[in-house]
Amino acid sequence: MIARELINHMIPPLKFTDDAHKAIVWMEEMRCNFLPVVDQSKFQGLLTEEIILDANDIEKLVSNFQLIGTKAFVTEEIHFYEIIKKANDLKVQSIAVLDKENNYLGVITLQDALAAFAQSAAVQTPGGILVLSMDMRDYSLAEISRLVEENNVKIVSSNIRIDDLDPSMIKLTLKINSLELNRVVATLERFNYKIIARFQEITAGDAERDRLDLLFRYLEI
Repeated sequence: MIARELINHMIPPLKFTDDAHKAIVWMEEMRCNFLPVVDQSKFQGLLTEEIILDANDIEKLVSNFQLIGTKAFVTEEIHFYEIIKKANDLKVQSIAVLDKENNYLGVITLQDALAAFAQSAAVQTPGGILVLSMDMRDYSLAEISRLVEENNVKIVSSNIRIDDLDPSMIKLTLKINSLELNRVVATLERFNYKIIARFQEITAGDAERDRLDLLFRYLEI
């Protein structure tokens, strides 16, 4: 799924000539604490409820506020994985979508992107999750896939993250199509791969909060 398919058309953009009162009313109606700001079809950034409350001036024009998220935008063809990553990197709750001429098309909330992720094949496929730690120089997905497949198991998806404590190290998260993790773990450890975490899929009877915890562990955000 790509950016233009995830646009939330219920969230309207503010103009520079709008005032803080209008922004607050719209936020209440949309039940959100931010709104995108657009000037002459160009995305300018995000205005949040916190920024308005800090100013304590309900008549202040949008053009007079210091906006956040001025770089919180993607082009319409970007995959939703990249949208989630960008929202996380910039610490924002929404990402604007632009066309090829950099004109504003709409906005995607992080909640919308996560919902799309939750419906993806990688998440819906039953299985488990393994997190490996390794030196970047030792990383070879082809080699790791070969070892995993020796156990008649497939890697459904993978994600790499630089270790915050050591930039030369990475954390590799694997989603596999098997709930039986022991054989795969034993094979990887036999070839000196370090497994630092493992998670089995949550069953249908478990709490919704646990489902969300598993999703965020998979995303590592």
